[in-house]
Amino acid sequence: MSTEEVIPQTSRKPIQELETVVVRFAGDSGDGMQLAGMQMTNVSAAFGNDVSTLPDFPAEIRAPAGTTAGVSGYQLCFSAHDIYTPGDEVDTLVAMNPAALRTNIADLKRGGTLIVNEDAFEPNNLRKAGYDSNPLDDPKFVSSYRVFRVPMTRLTRDAVKGLGLSVKEADRCKNFFALGLVYWLYDRDPTPTINWAKQKFAKSPAILEANLRALKAGWNYGESTEAFTVHYRVPPAKLPPGRYRKISGNEAIAYGLAALAHTTGKTVFYAGYPITPASDILHGAARLKNFNVITFQAEDEIAAMSSVVGAAFSGQLAVTGSSGPGICLKAEAMGLGLMTELPMVIIDVQRGGPSTGLPTKTEQADLLLVMFGRNGDAPLPVVAAATPGDCFWMIQEAMRLAVEAMVPVVLLSDGYIANGAEPWRIPSLDELPEIKIEHPTAPNDDGRFLPYLRDERLRRPWAIPGTPGLEHRLGGLEKEDGTGNVCYDPQNHQRMTEIRAKKVALLADVIPEQDVHGPEQGDLLVVSWGGTFGSVRTAVEQCQREGLAVAHAHLRYLNPFPKNLGEILQQYKTVLVPELNTGQLRLLLRSRFLVDAHGLNKIQGKPFLVHEITDKIHELVGELQPV
Repeated sequence: MSTEEVIPQTSRKPIQELETVVVRFAGDSGDGMQLAGMQMTNVSAAFGNDVSTLPDFPAEIRAPAGTTAGVSGYQLCFSAHDIYTPGDEVDTLVAMNPAALRTNIADLKRGGTLIVNEDAFEPNNLRKAGYDSNPLDDPKFVSSYRVFRVPMTRLTRDAVKGLGLSVKEADRCKNFFALGLVYWLYDRDPTPTINWAKQKFAKSPAILEANLRALKAGWNYGESTEAFTVHYRVPPAKLPPGRYRKISGNEAIAYGLAALAHTTGKTVFYAGYPITPASDILHGAARLKNFNVITFQAEDEIAAMSSVVGAAFSGQLAVTGSSGPGICLKAEAMGLGLMTELPMVIIDVQRGGPSTGLPTKTEQADLLLVMFGRNGDAPLPVVAAATPGDCFWMIQEAMRLAVEAMVPVVLLSDGYIANGAEPWRIPSLDELPEIKIEHPTAPNDDGRFLPYLRDERLRRPWAIPGTPGLEHRLGGLEKEDGTGNVCYDPQNHQRMTEIRAKKVALLADVIPEQDVHGPEQGDLLVVSWGGTFGSVRTAVEQCQREGLAVAHAHLRYLNPFPKNLGEILQQYKTVLVPELNTGQLRLLLRSRFLVDAHGLNKIQGKPFLVHEITDKIHELVGELQPV
């Protein structure tokens, strides 16, 4: 079936142009909402819109069908201009059952479009969702939105009739019906989805035909029914020229590993243990074996971290990734990496905690964990990605710093960045950063090799085991400076502890100075880090357009801080630190720079809404005004 056979190329209904649209698909975890959202994202990115996404899925592998605990959602914002967030309010909500309606309706803007599968609004599903009666029959509820009651289940079954599918198989195509309807509503070209389906279901012709029929049925429903009187178009965005693709944070890290292998000519060894939301890094890296990336799925987090120490000892670029609970388990071997002074990267894709916490929800509450969560004085460099695409660059930057200081480096991501997606300009090979790696081949001290003889930046040599004349041993016991022999001398222990801390601090000389978005001095500086970048940048720019003297500094280097950060903080009357925790960066800024920073803290497993930040900015700036 060709694209033209699936979707007509003309429409008889008027089209209204919009600048930005926010759509959310929500339904049971078996309704294919993540797939529908990803396909809508791919189509919008291919069209040239700027996009930002927010997947949301339950922690349970299979929660009871029809319950609020089992609701899965996917929100995307597509726009004709640059955007930084998946949006605050939803313009169009597709709710596949009552539970999806109940858990998502609060985010639909008043007067927004609500498309529901009315076939699912039967007594049993209403009861499981906690409704005493059908809200679609409530005139007050209906008057708040533009409600479209669509019999998706029945129409989908009609569309796939004659293909020999079971009822269960036919009902699985409902997401493609909903997708076709939304494609019509927003004048999306479905070609990328059609091509994807042909590849995905190449070995199942009946399933392919069923999904394409459902997609066409959804489109035709919007075109032919009298309920929909208009549809919409969002023009392409004016993005910098280049070749783009949609990318998530976890995908970007995996591709960053391949870039490291290419630029250094060395093998990248990635070890991991499955854990939400970091598992996709392991999955993505495993597909890159032809690009000199080796993956190892360990039996547990301790084994994964220990294998990375071994890989670094053997001279490979060693990386591991996990989430909060796994980082706790890795802590002892991270200390071993620090004591042996070997370069490696530990990725922490943060999620809600403590303990198992909120496995599928975002948080950024591991900052103090990675800063201080090891026994002894054990400082490690810490960097943080700002966006999904930024993960590609920050994994390479983390490895550069690891080699620069011969020390493990922590890269912080989070569930929002890891699973969210944005258009990413594919860089050329000559844009990739150069990482200079040297392995000694000769003794360094009058015919003998001292494994802890340091250079001007306090780095010890990275000797590959088996190199003739460079035989040495490493372990977790304290080292004698220079020789690396086990040493219990108290003065030596203090000297070595101070050296390990100082070489981390010296990295401030080789990281960029902090930049500021907005006036170099003024009433308020908003300081953020990690996945809060988009919401904070949008809020600050909105307040700047209102004439407020507000600036934004987003930190990507958290230990050490950029050398000019203290000076920047002094240029503003007050400082605001929005965080998805109880105030961890604020604590560090107060301790280091003695700045009386204000906090805006959210610990709900959700990213900041833009208005939450603008409201706080207005509050603080208002307090500075004379009465």
